[in-house]
Amino acid sequence: MLRTRVLGPSERRPSRPVLTESLDLAARLPRLILEARRVSASIHGIHGRRRSGPGETFWQYRPLVAGESASRIDWRRSARDGHLFVREREWEASHSIWLWIDRSPSMGFASSLAMASKLDRALVAGFALAETMVEGGERVGHLGLTRALASRRIVEMLAQAILADERNAASDLPPEAPLPRLADAIIITDGLSPASALAQRIATLASSGARGHVLLIADPIEETFPFSGQAELFDLEDGLTLRVGDAGAWGDEYRQRLAAHREAIAEACRKAGWTLTLHRTDRPASEAVLRIASLVAASRSASGF
Repeated sequence: MLRTRVLGPSERRPSRPVLTESLDLAARLPRLILEARRVSASIHGIHGRRRSGPGETFWQYRPLVAGESASRIDWRRSARDGHLFVREREWEASHSIWLWIDRSPSMGFASSLAMASKLDRALVAGFALAETMVEGGERVGHLGLTRALASRRIVEMLAQAILADERNAASDLPPEAPLPRLADAIIITDGLSPASALAQRIATLASSGARGHVLLIADPIEETFPFSGQAELFDLEDGLTLRVGDAGAWGDEYRQRLAAHREAIAEACRKAGWTLTLHRTDRPASEAVLRIASLVAASRSASGF
């Protein structure tokens, strides 16, 4: 989709190097990770499914209960204070949470009304959700980049994988492969790819019965189109430009087309049984993180997992 800007007498057209620089994450990632951790720490009332059961990850020691087999005793721990203790492992289900964060060029856009670019907001939301989910006992991975892990370093691991992934950095659609039936997907994107293409990917991901949530990140200017006078549209993805004359005359048609585009995405989510959340970058990231975390928790509770 094309972005618009009103031409001023001394305004210069943004160049591809400028856009590339705006998407250079290396210098910004430490700040984004800290912000994500702050957002995650502010989320309360979201509980995971941590409990004992079959698995490989150590959870806790507990006293031996009368009637239990002596083979379960952890003798090294028990020798410390003369009491018998059992080493419990954490229950691990076969389902996981899979993030996908859109890093295509259009995500680098930020207007003067926004608190952050769409890309920075998407990364903060994704990292904060990963931290929150792992704290709650879930396993989190990034589609096409990492396996699902319950590591306390999940945010750093995701950040490193994203930095190293140059091949898929321009992709505006998630990988085309079904998710496991018991998985949850969280797709974070501006949704500016063709609605039919995004709908097809959602259908594919959900085809095995996986649950999912789409978080649409929007700049406030993309929502309101508050332009008038002579304007030029500039495509961040392809570098194409188009002079449209009076931007005010385009406003109503633009908003109608955007509403139709969003409705097509919403319909794809409804057909798959997924949720759709719209988040504007002039609002705090914590709002989006709390809503998605709550939706994931609700879907798990409703399905008994």
